[in-house]
Amino acid sequence: MADAYLPAGKTAPIITIRNLSNTYISRNFGLFGKKEIKPVLYNVNLEITAGEIFGLSGESGGGKTTLARCILGLIDYEGEIVIDGRLQQGKPHQTFRHRQAGGQAQMVFQDPGASLNPGKKIGWLLEEPLVIHRIGTREQRSLLADEMLVRVGLDPSLRTRRHNELSGGQKQRACIGRALMLKPKILIADEATSSLDVSAGAQILNLFRELRDSLGLTILYISHNMEAAEYLCDRTAVMHNGEID
Repeated sequence: MADAYLPAGKTAPIITIRNLSNTYISRNFGLFGKKEIKPVLYNVNLEITAGEIFGLSGESGGGKTTLARCILGLIDYEGEIVIDGRLQQGKPHQTFRHRQAGGQAQMVFQDPGASLNPGKKIGWLLEEPLVIHRIGTREQRSLLADEMLVRVGLDPSLRTRRHNELSGGQKQRACIGRALMLKPKILIADEATSSLDVSAGAQILNLFRELRDSLGLTILYISHNMEAAEYLCDRTAVMHNGEID
């Protein structure tokens, strides 16, 4: 087994990945076409230390997002993923129940506009995870949402607006706040600044660093932009054709 990519002299990883592989099965020429197996990840080994910002870079189609989806338990995989000392299951429905109990990891996506329900106000969107998990009273949830808006650099008055009334940077801050409402230990940011202009993107990178320092978050930052990854991250690995170089 190949050695895991881990920091020298550091212990207590919050994410340990061993021999992780994943394949997609597609079907050509309609329902009765021949199945085609497409390997995406090949025996990936990785360790991420608690409290660090780890960058995963590489060209599009290299397997970065697939790796993130495996960590979140959204797709099947072979191998082992251990999060905060607990072995995850390779079946999405099993892992989902496990994550429901622990809430270890949440994700911030590339397009903030597509991540937010256009028919709902920002305050409702932030409170929704608390409602689903039956956390707090209505007044408590409202207060927590306001506190989160401030934490991610937004004015609480924006809670009454819909996302089409916000700038791109404000939308992404709202998405980050929503992802943090359940107090996850791990935040996965998948190309979270690629749809923003340079100024807004730089502000989001600085926000990630502030949140890591203030909340003790572990952040997996996925980007094809090596310069952004090097600016933000404590360590960076490059993924190419489903393998970590």
